[in-house]
Amino acid sequence: MSSRHHSVLTLAAGAAMLSAITTTALGADKKYDPGASDTEIKIGQTVPHSGPGSLYGVLGRVGEAYFQMLNEKGGINGRKVKFLSLDDAYSAPKAVEATRRLVEQEEVLALYGSLGTAPQTAVHKYLNSKGVPQLLLNTGASKWNDPKNFKWTMAGLPLYPTEARILAKHVISVKPNAKVGILYQSFIRTMISDGTFWVRSRMNWRKPAAPRR
Repeated sequence: MSSRHHSVLTLAAGAAMLSAITTTALGADKKYDPGASDTEIKIGQTVPHSGPGSLYGVLGRVGEAYFQMLNEKGGINGRKVKFLSLDDAYSAPKAVEATRRLVEQEEVLALYGSLGTAPQTAVHKYLNSKGVPQLLLNTGASKWNDPKNFKWTMAGLPLYPTEARILAKHVISVKPNAKVGILYQSFIRTMISDGTFWVRSRMNWRKPAAPRR
């Protein structure tokens, strides 16, 4: 599946979730959670619109275009979607600042499609403590699959350990004696075993060198 098709399907899934969340947020006395009303659903996102990861800013622009199209067709259950995509420059401190602005000033109903393991880790506990949904994250770290401890968070990508198994099975089937090199960001050094233990046990493995500073 192309990344374009994946993005559209993810957006469609997000719209369906927002419809469910909005319905749930409506009580018998017709009171809504912050970010929802009879006429509007307000959702937020943080992605790198600037900096070295600015390529991924396209996710925000695609989201804006999708929700504009949805609004032109009548919105979700008659409600228009206000989508706020803020720049975090792929920086954890900036992600915290932008997320707090979305929750505390803009009062969004949910965060949707935000990107990056490090930036989203920085706001993981905060959003769950506030009961603000952290939906369909653009990161596949296994930590997002923890509904017991973080019920407001869910991944929007295949989890990295799952991807590692799929890739390893393919390599083993076509070249069982291959040597595999893995590049990864230094901040997830302690997490690397999650995605590679299956590969290590079945292929030639050499311990990764320490990242250069």
